[in-house]
Amino acid sequence: MITRLFGELKKILSLRSLQARIFLIVLAAGLVPSVIMRYGILGNYEERSIEQRISTVQNQLMIVGNHLLSNNYFNTKPEGYTSGVSRDVIDAELEMISNLYEGRVMIIDSSLKVVKDTYGLSEGKTIISEEVIRCFQGENISKYDKEHGYIEMTTPISDTGEDGDRIVAVMLTSITNEWIVATLEVLGRKALILESLMIVVIVAMAIVLSAALTRPFNRVTEAINEVKAGYSDESISVPDYAETAHIVDAFNQLLKRMRALDNSRQEFVENVSHELKTPMAAIKVLADSLLDQRDAPAELYREFLEDIVSEIDRENQIITDLLALVKMDKKAQELNISVLNVNDMVELILKRLRPMARKKDVEVVFESMRPVVAEVDEVKMTLIMTNLVENAIKYNKEHGWVKVDLDADHQYFTFRVSDSGLGIPEDSLAHIYERFYRVDKSHSREIGGTGLGLAITKSAVLMHRGVITVTSVEGEGTSFSVKIPLICVAGNGGPVIEKL
Repeated sequence: MITRLFGELKKILSLRSLQARIFLIVLAAGLVPSVIMRYGILGNYEERSIEQRISTVQNQLMIVGNHLLSNNYFNTKPEGYTSGVSRDVIDAELEMISNLYEGRVMIIDSSLKVVKDTYGLSEGKTIISEEVIRCFQGENISKYDKEHGYIEMTTPISDTGEDGDRIVAVMLTSITNEWIVATLEVLGRKALILESLMIVVIVAMAIVLSAALTRPFNRVTEAINEVKAGYSDESISVPDYAETAHIVDAFNQLLKRMRALDNSRQEFVENVSHELKTPMAAIKVLADSLLDQRDAPAELYREFLEDIVSEIDRENQIITDLLALVKMDKKAQELNISVLNVNDMVELILKRLRPMARKKDVEVVFESMRPVVAEVDEVKMTLIMTNLVENAIKYNKEHGWVKVDLDADHQYFTFRVSDSGLGIPEDSLAHIYERFYRVDKSHSREIGGTGLGLAITKSAVLMHRGVITVTSVEGEGTSFSVKIPLICVAGNGGPVIEKL
């Protein structure tokens, strides 16, 4: 238990951790109220004790004051103040109060002369004190001097006559607060012991609570580490908190994406191997056939060599497309941005591709809604348009048509290629941008495609922060639409779109 406690404390020492912050919050929530309560209780006890002590002494002094008046203590007749017995009794009462409260009582008449001093030091002397003067004016004064450890108060002695109450004398009393201080010290020690025990309990509770509250996050970390180490590839689940559920859900989505990428890479390697191996196998077959026919005519040699050249060209095309795709996959690649007339670019591309269209008797039509000038990478933009128009021609029907539309608004320009070709099955639309994917492999091989054109096109569109969409009906035709920002600034990590 102690080892585990020290282990948790070691984790808590790292203030960057959530467990440390929870620990500090719980600790503060427990300690601050206890400290405030301790000082509040002691302060309230001291205040109430002072008030009660002042009230008790004042009551006794008021009783003594009444005795002073009833026994003519302040009578100034020549024969004396009062009878000796009465004066001795009153003096004894004053001495008793002085001894009981370990203080000093002085009686001061209206001429500010000290009539009685229980210490016997100031009798017959004149005293000028603000508290005494204010008391003669009808204001009772009580003062607690915590620094010097005494309580000072004034008590008026009033005589009721025909003209009303008249203050004939004032009792100035000073009493010690040692009893209160001693009681506070005892209470303070007990409170300190209790507070120390509370601190130990609160620290233990803070450690336990911080560990318990962060345990789900630790389970998330452990599950992720297992996936990272390769011990598991299953989706994880920690539904303890909404926060852990969100983290786990995001991780599971990432894991799903990573699996898809891993499968895609594996499939890509297999496809590359297959695509590169096929021309090589064909070349070997042709070469072996020539070697086996020692006396073959020149026409046969020429035919076989033409087939070999065709396979080499096909291999070269696959490698070229692969290199282009790899270059586009580099995230830090910068676009070579320049201001171009998109209308002229489209006209030039269509001019290059119309001979191919005439061979298949496919009519190519270009319709521009307005002049379009944009900041794009000329090479990659040419690649996008060429691939889409070339595919529309290759996969078209005889006597078909290809329509190219160009339009723009204040922020984007749209390049759309529609055709009357073979169309794409609905279940294949989600895969057409995958590398080496072919809707009809046998037909594609006859046409000569590598299965990388649309993957390259999409990569180039994304590098421009654009969007490519497709709609198709099998047997009726296909329409690709590319939407590119008019203004695009290249930078590290990709281009940044500036809105007009």
